Amino acid sequence: MPIKNGDFVLANYTLKVKESGDVVDTTIESVAKEKGLHHEHHEHEGTEETDIHRYEPFFIVVGEGWVPKGLDEGLVGLETGQSSTIEVPPDKGYGTRDASKVRLVPLRRFRNEGITPVPGIQVTLEGKVGQVRTVGAGRVQVDYNHPLAGRTLVYEVSIQNVIEKTEDKIRSIIHKRLPAVDQAKFGLQLNANELTIEVPEEAFFLEDLQLAKKAMSADIEKFFADFSKIAFVETYKKPTPPKAEETKTVESAEKTPA
Repeated sequence: MPIKNGDFVLANYTLKVKESGDVVDTTIESVAKEKGLHHEHHEHEGTEETDIHRYEPFFIVVGEGWVPKGLDEGLVGLETGQSSTIEVPPDKGYGTRDASKVRLVPLRRFRNEGITPVPGIQVTLEGKVGQVRTVGAGRVQVDYNHPLAGRTLVYEVSIQNVIEKTEDKIRSIIHKRLPAVDQAKFGLQLNANELTIEVPEEAFFLEDLQLAKKAMSADIEKFFADFSKIAFVETYKKPTPPKAEETKTVESAEKTPA
């Protein structure tokens, strides 16, 4: 069936800039290696946040604004297994370039932040992300426009799957928010209007775990109105003491002269 707004979709894509023909992002690892874009940790362009993802089909709920508007609209009507080229003009991508967002920043501000400004690097100053354009004797030109502002984007998209089952949809949300942990390791219990998510031990000490749980809850509440209660369970297991035979073997080894 054709994709519609609200569908949970997995898709691969390669993103090019029409004006230059440059490939700037892809979900396909072999393409990333071929184009010199490969990184051990991959960060998708155009998502609603800066979560790091593996090279794998990209998860999107169509029509939710998680990607540029033109891509969202272009996915509607496609079907599983179908490939398509979607052209996104600036007004449905990252907008036109705004000259007022190019600022001259005193060099001392960078020094106070412990940053050495070099043309081309991305910096965050006072909560705003920008790119260093030029470095002068005492001032640095920083461009706070999105790097793809003013560009026409060309997405080569292939639809891998439309997710239908509730449990699979929830696991996709979990993976979106905590991509560092295998989604299969989370336990799920769906009982009438209650959802319990069992968090695996390897996720306990992730720096962003609490924020991720809050974001998961917000997503689940939005897309699954039937759940009146969402619980996260973290079970801490007491370490198992070594067996007596193992202890004796260690002690014996320690007493053996070198």
